[in-house]
Amino acid sequence: MKKIIPKIFLLLFILTGACYLNSKAQDSSRLRISLLTCTPGEELYSIFGHSAIRVIDSNSVTDIVYNYGTFNFDDEGFYLKFIRGKLMYYISAAYFSDFKSEYQSSNRGMTEQVLKLSGEEKINIRHALHENLEEENKYYQYDFFLDNCTTRLRDLIIKSKTPQPILPPVMPVNTTFREAIHAYLDKGGQPWSKLGIDILLGAPTDGIMTTAQQQFLPDNLMKALDSVTNVPIVERGSNLYTLLTDTNKRNIFTPFIFFSLLLVLYLVLVFAGNRKYSTLISSLDGLLFFSTGLLGIILIFMWFGTDHSMTKNNYNLLWALPSHFICSFFINSRKSWARKYFLFTAISLVLVLIAWFFLPQQMNNALIPFVLLLLYRSASHSLK
Repeated sequence: MKKIIPKIFLLLFILTGACYLNSKAQDSSRLRISLLTCTPGEELYSIFGHSAIRVIDSNSVTDIVYNYGTFNFDDEGFYLKFIRGKLMYYISAAYFSDFKSEYQSSNRGMTEQVLKLSGEEKINIRHALHENLEEENKYYQYDFFLDNCTTRLRDLIIKSKTPQPILPPVMPVNTTFREAIHAYLDKGGQPWSKLGIDILLGAPTDGIMTTAQQQFLPDNLMKALDSVTNVPIVERGSNLYTLLTDTNKRNIFTPFIFFSLLLVLYLVLVFAGNRKYSTLISSLDGLLFFSTGLLGIILIFMWFGTDHSMTKNNYNLLWALPSHFICSFFINSRKSWARKYFLFTAISLVLVLIAWFFLPQQMNNALIPFVLLLLYRSASHSLK
């Protein structure tokens, strides 16, 4: 019996050592790869968060972050390319210490998920990143919803892992793209940005997201990786530093309040019955229809003149008629065609308001007082 016990310990020692040596043999890359997920910031460009990939190489003693969300402000025709959806984004590399300092200084949190990969899978990911850094490969046409800095990392991770992880849904069934971004805009206290986005983005934004499409948001990709069940993909996760107290401010002066006050102002001026206000009211009407028509022209341009996939089929054109741009110069005309135009506008706006909650596109309710104002002033000019 005494001889058997030492033999058992010896066997366990040999087996443990063999397992250790086998694991070392499987991963001799001396690499650690992790996904970094940064929390939203206060500015619109950062309100949805950010993703990057971190590669620590113990052989070369380097700690590099690869970022697919880089663009060049000095690019010729930057603003026109940005508006038209033709701005090229590219992958860049930075030291982790610099990357971390930038986000920490702006009080944005950072979560790290160390990925469970074999040595060969790690080498393949690093090779793919280095290949993408080459000048002829680094650029791509950015699409916020379908091809962005987060989806690029997801595709890289899934492609490199064997067997491929199946990422589960992390949002409720039938969630649309618009509802997903609304959650961030509401939480970040961005009612005016929400209004602008709702005006510019058309019916495709109200499409129900597939499981894969949900992962265009950094938080969703992070949650999906944590929830994978068919193959282990996250070895461990951690917050890299403590955030300061949340300093986000809520905007009390919302678009709904602004447009409601504008409607009330019109009513007060009109029903005051003072003739000296008639010139002011005419000027305001001209500005009202001119700006609405100009907005309609912009929406037409975003639909047909850009590569943005989500600005097509925009139902805001039902109230923001581009023809208002021209007709605003005939606001006081008593010609028959002008009265008929404003009568047509009034009738169409009544129909738009009736169908407001049933359109294929979710309309921003803050616009209801503004559309009522257009309806009221159109009806007034049709009766002149």
